[in-house]
Amino acid sequence: MKPVLAACALLLLAVPAYADTAGSGHAASPYAGEEARPIKSLSPADIDELRRGGGWGLAKAAELNGMPGPAHLLELKDEIPLSADQVAQIEAIYAAMRARAIAAGETLIGSEAALEAGFRDRTITDAQLRERLAAIAAVRQELRYIHLSTHLSTPALLTPVQIARYNALRGYADADPCAAVPAGHDAERWKRHNGCS
Repeated sequence: MKPVLAACALLLLAVPAYADTAGSGHAASPYAGEEARPIKSLSPADIDELRRGGGWGLAKAAELNGMPGPAHLLELKDEIPLSADQVAQIEAIYAAMRARAIAAGETLIGSEAALEAGFRDRTITDAQLRERLAAIAAVRQELRYIHLSTHLSTPALLTPVQIARYNALRGYADADPCAAVPAGHDAERWKRHNGCS
């Protein structure tokens, strides 16, 4: 009987403590302040990134697995270094990707705005919610495809040494092809092919 009384006493002590913090703002939502956004699900930085065709973190699967993206390759062209021919090819890939990404980004912004309006005006139905979410999912998928697919184009234009240099400049794990000859490769041929001194 005593353990039950002790548990009840602890519960009674905890209730007033919870009541004091519940109304005092100590448990403020991490979303506080975002209610003023025109589109609640997108920050101003998100909208800027989408409107300029930026990566929005959508290509990490490629970027962090040694498949460089065109925008960062162009930023680092002198440090890698890239040849004039490589730069021209990468600029063409980047321009095509950016045009497609901007168009898809505007579609995503419009789709999120339509969802927002339905909730703001309290006019959205369950069927409309499903339709709008499906449209948002489809454009997000397309946007991610646009960014990831450009990463498929760049490695063929680069040497392993350039890719390793890119990764080092971007702060990724040491990927120096001269330091680690893959299993099954002749070490001398590998080093000669990769320009190792």
